[in-house]
Amino acid sequence: MKKSVFLRLGLSVILLMHSVISIFSGDVNNFGHFYLDSIGFSPIGTYMAWVVKLTHLFSVPLLWFDRYIKPVAIANIIIFIFGIYFVHWQNGWFVVGGGTNGIEFNVLLIFSFLNLMYPEINFKKQNRIPHEKDI
Repeated sequence: MKKSVFLRLGLSVILLMHSVISIFSGDVNNFGHFYLDSIGFSPIGTYMAWVVKLTHLFSVPLLWFDRYIKPVAIANIIIFIFGIYFVHWQNGWFVVGGGTNGIEFNVLLIFSFLNLMYPEINFKKQNRIPHEKDI
């Protein structure tokens, strides 16, 4: 996985910024209490918001040091899928431009983490040399 250093660095910066800023600004509490609780997660909305942010935060050093990549990727993909369903879906595709707060950024993050988990997948058709028994 050492080949994916730029992807791991980019993902870690995104996760770090999204977690640290919302933790220090208090937005994580507001999101949990005012949004998650209001859509049916009461009384655990704030706890769920903290689980999301702490998962992102703890993922950062693991990405930097190339450790536990598959569990980190799976945990974050699950978060992004739930984010698409509960937060972004109703806003359409675009994050900016053709709309706001859409799903496109989450989709990109999901595929980026999938690439970390499965970097060697190749969709090129292989030219196969026929064996004697095939002729």
